[in-house]
Amino acid sequence: MLKKMKITYLPLVLIGIFTACNAPSPNQKEVEKAETLEETEARSIQEDQINWQAIDNEAAILATAVMAAPEESRDSCKVIGYNKEGKLITLREGSNQFIVLADDPNKAGFSAACYHKSLEPFMARGRALKAEGKKREEIFNIRETEIKSGKLKMGNPGSTLHIYYGSEERYNPETNEVEGAKYRYVVYLPFATAKTTGLPIQPVKPNHPWIMDPGTHRAHIMISPLVNN
Repeated sequence: MLKKMKITYLPLVLIGIFTACNAPSPNQKEVEKAETLEETEARSIQEDQINWQAIDNEAAILATAVMAAPEESRDSCKVIGYNKEGKLITLREGSNQFIVLADDPNKAGFSAACYHKSLEPFMARGRALKAEGKKREEIFNIRETEIKSGKLKMGNPGSTLHIYYGSEERYNPETNEVEGAKYRYVVYLPFATAKTTGLPIQPVKPNHPWIMDPGTHRAHIMISPLVNN
């Protein structure tokens, strides 16, 4: 009987030892937290060492603008932007499916956009109406009417808009990254709804897609990646 008890007891002892060896120590969370803080501090030090420069010339404007485009497409996309007088001009011709709208130097912060060329009539119409002094709601209603009537083309269903934006106006000349800038993506699905897509009409969690302006010409899927992802 004693021998049997020893045989039964031995595996329990071994399991206990194994569990104890693998269980987190009382200070493990503190250690992990400290390591995270160290990584954050190290990243902050690295950023402090970057030679940030103002985006104040055509080369810098062009270099930062194409950061809005997918990396493999940056060398051949068309780039449009604003001159010193605020007039929209072509900064560079392109040969692929993307058009990039460079940051407007006359506005605070940084914002560059890259969109599929089939969206150009829609985008150009919005810029034209804005130049006429129309407000956001007016622009929305005018384009809605024109698209429903067939006068204005919205673009191919599923066409994308990539936005690279931030509050700072400096960039790293070695990487062309804008200080603190992040991405947001839009996939246009005219007149789509939550019912036709299965998507929620408001954000559920960070990095989760949702549908904005459902049921209208401007219905689109919103995707905002987590920072540093």
